[in-house]
Amino acid sequence: MKRIKIKINIFAVTAALGFLLLAGCGREDADNPGRPAGPQEAAVFAVNTIAAVQGQIRDYLALSGDIVAGSSVDVYSDVAGKVSRLRVAVGDRVARNQPVAEVDPSRPGMDYVASVARAPIAGTITALPAQVGMTVTQAVPLARIAGGSALEIKLYVAERFISKMARGLPCEITLDAWPGEVFRGSVSEVAPVVDPGSRTMEVRVNVDNQGSRLKAGMFAKVRIITERKENIVKIPSSALVQRFGEDYVFTAEQDLADPSVLVARKKLVVPGIMVDGVLEVTEGLMPDEDVIIKGQTLLEDGARVNIIERSAPLSEN
Repeated sequence: MKRIKIKINIFAVTAALGFLLLAGCGREDADNPGRPAGPQEAAVFAVNTIAAVQGQIRDYLALSGDIVAGSSVDVYSDVAGKVSRLRVAVGDRVARNQPVAEVDPSRPGMDYVASVARAPIAGTITALPAQVGMTVTQAVPLARIAGGSALEIKLYVAERFISKMARGLPCEITLDAWPGEVFRGSVSEVAPVVDPGSRTMEVRVNVDNQGSRLKAGMFAKVRIITERKENIVKIPSSALVQRFGEDYVFTAEQDLADPSVLVARKKLVVPGIMVDGVLEVTEGLMPDEDVIIKGQTLLEDGARVNIIERSAPLSEN
């Protein structure tokens, strides 16, 4: 009787195993009806890309300052006395030796001929500190003349940037008074000393003032171009990945085994200068390569990718 029960139990277990095997063999893939389920497919990562560009990159120092006259001269009287007449107004153009003001040196009981103060240079009257009836001495300026139409911008550069300064560096100048326009200039003067109080150095920039649209006293924003590189490969700085002491980017390329599939390829690069979110790549990347700029943080070399968006390439200039 016991032997019969043991045989029945063995038969039941064998039947159950056979049923499970048959059920497993007959299960189909839900995504592909009629196809048996297989191992799970590799994950596909959604990414955004941009083409690497060959062009130029410019490093610059952004500063701001006031526009001043390139040369400015004060007019003084040869005698002490009262200002009896002003012959010019602010904004007038004057020639050299043209009368600017008259000063009467007379004293009580004494009459003298008025002394005429003349312009030492040709230019534009920018200020008239003296007023009619005012008593002046030979040390008090009567007027200020800006010579010619040349204008300069006075800037102050922090000590840590002094090594980048040199005469002749090109400059781009913008003003709120002329939105959207860029004026050109260059560094004309670099002070030989540093102010010990502010730890800054004075720099003067010549301004190309075509049409005389710029005026002394205006506030200007200046970019001094300190370095310019041509024919370099550049990409958005967001594409760079830095891990474990390595600098690299991922590119989207066709899988050699299956050209219909895109995979991420890790490429070690040597970064150069970075300006306004644009990175120079000195080694490791060629122009027109499809660089992944979004979604690359979770990637590994060879991971499958799907390009959701291709961004417009950076400007070559």
